[in-house]
Amino acid sequence: MYKKIGTVAFLCIGIFIAGFTSVKSNHTEQTQSSSRERKIQKEIFSQIVSFHDYVKDTFFLEVSKDKVDEQSVRQAFLKSRLLFKKFEWASEYFTADLTKRLNGPPVQEIENADLLDPSLARAVDPMGLQVIEQFIYPKYDTAGKEELISEIRHLITNTEYLISYFADQPLADWRILDAAKLEVFRIITLGITGFDNSLSLKSMEESSASLKSLRDILCFYINKKKKTSLLQDLNASITYLHHHPDFDSFDRAAFITRFGNKISAGIAQLEQDLPGRKIKYNRMLRQEVRTLFDSGAFNADAFSPGPEFHITAAKVALGEKLFYDVSLSGTGTRSCASCHNPDLAFTDGLTKHTDIHVPSKLLTRNVPTLLNAALQSNYFYDMRALTLEGQVRDVVSNKQEMDGSMDAIIKYVSADKSYQSLFARAFSAKTEKGISPDQVTNALASYVRSLTKLNSRFDEYMRGNEDALSKQELKGFNLFMGKAKCATCHFAPLFNGVTPPKYIESETEVLGVPASLADSTLDPDLGYYSVIGIDSYKNAFKIPTIRNINKTAPYMHNGVYRTLDQVMEFYNNAGAVGLGINLSNQTLSEESLHLTEKEKEDVIAFMESLESK
Repeated sequence: MYKKIGTVAFLCIGIFIAGFTSVKSNHTEQTQSSSRERKIQKEIFSQIVSFHDYVKDTFFLEVSKDKVDEQSVRQAFLKSRLLFKKFEWASEYFTADLTKRLNGPPVQEIENADLLDPSLARAVDPMGLQVIEQFIYPKYDTAGKEELISEIRHLITNTEYLISYFADQPLADWRILDAAKLEVFRIITLGITGFDNSLSLKSMEESSASLKSLRDILCFYINKKKKTSLLQDLNASITYLHHHPDFDSFDRAAFITRFGNKISAGIAQLEQDLPGRKIKYNRMLRQEVRTLFDSGAFNADAFSPGPEFHITAAKVALGEKLFYDVSLSGTGTRSCASCHNPDLAFTDGLTKHTDIHVPSKLLTRNVPTLLNAALQSNYFYDMRALTLEGQVRDVVSNKQEMDGSMDAIIKYVSADKSYQSLFARAFSAKTEKGISPDQVTNALASYVRSLTKLNSRFDEYMRGNEDALSKQELKGFNLFMGKAKCATCHFAPLFNGVTPPKYIESETEVLGVPASLADSTLDPDLGYYSVIGIDSYKNAFKIPTIRNINKTAPYMHNGVYRTLDQVMEFYNNAGAVGLGINLSNQTLSEESLHLTEKEKEDVIAFMESLESK
């Protein structure tokens, strides 16, 4: 009896000691974490202050001189950009809207464009470093001096707002690491493409500055007892950028596979090893990914109306049957598949499809692919639908496309035993009250979401198969991401217009597409302007994916170009400018790309490697 009591007492003491040790360990971890977070917050704050002071005391001073020295202004501008790049990872993550005022695109942006009432949308004038760059490159604009001074004043003021935010803003470890990983993705997709320095093209130097800053932050998280190559990979990437500064010749494929993917995977491992609770975001790019090119990296449900609309196998089976059913149209002659042929990457191969009632009359626009359609935030070329469900509803009811009636569809499927069974399986208890229009549109949208296929040879290459792409295709990729400037609109790895690294907003472009090949008259379709009514968006259209582009001809919203050679020639000659079309709001660069015939062939070869399996 005594021995048993002694054993129990010993065990209790052991449990108490173990518990005390655990509490002590947790307390130590929390203390270390809190100290680390404060140090990082202070470092970010210091970097923003340094940027502010340099812009105010040096850059602004150089521009304000009576006799401006162009070289000194340019040097001050480039130094300002490098200082910004040091804290870009944090400001973009924690204060994205404010950071747009520091380094946003040099075009008007739209606020409230995602609301159901388009009249609430309003234009916001651009400001920040990218706008300032246009006054300094390719040649200093002496006539715009006062405007340039005004822009720099805005930059100083907006940086002061940023300073106020980070002065005492608490930061959590898991968010710091998430932000760091997203910055690596930003460098891969935007930094090395010239996205935000399209005129100065100091992409490699700026990317290096970003990585150096990340290296200093990540040192706080690297346990010397645990083996990791993260610091070595960061140092190697910085060295590579330093030794290969030329924009046109930079090997982006090598940089991404040798360094970028390894660095993001290393940060992901730090995230995984981090103790404590982490909040999960609903982002299209899954939070736990190790690289941008992971299989399943993107969530096809991200832009669905809500969790109850998420994809299931039962919904996909039902949606597929509906997709091929001509009874959904008002005439009983046209199904979704009539215009979206699986053999043509779910397009139809026509310039424009025909009116369902008048075969001699063409519809307004070319039929887009449905492959990977779920991986975008707006639908139709004019961005008018916010969800795939909304797109389905619009097409079915459109008088020229399907001229269907949802009441008639509900009556039809409710009377069909096969459909009754499929709806009951897909929506379980909800069908007790009868089949609803939302169930019909959600089933069809779920089928479209199931058509997400990021499994091309390009994807294989980025996942480690070095034999997946030919030398010509790799040359084409490097041109696509560099000199040809394709990737500044068609962002990797989706190659559509949803902006990385958060992949939330879809972009539009004003290119100046002609009405026909016969003359250089601007196509009269006003695109996104017809939805939001803002002048700068006249003739703006959503940027489509170029995946499966070898199967989706003809091209552009009006199907004007039948071959990729024609498309490349259009872009090489600067869109509307090259055609002699006067388009004041053109967002495509007005400078020729100066691509050789061989370079154009290489870009096309790369694009053709994006075919889904």
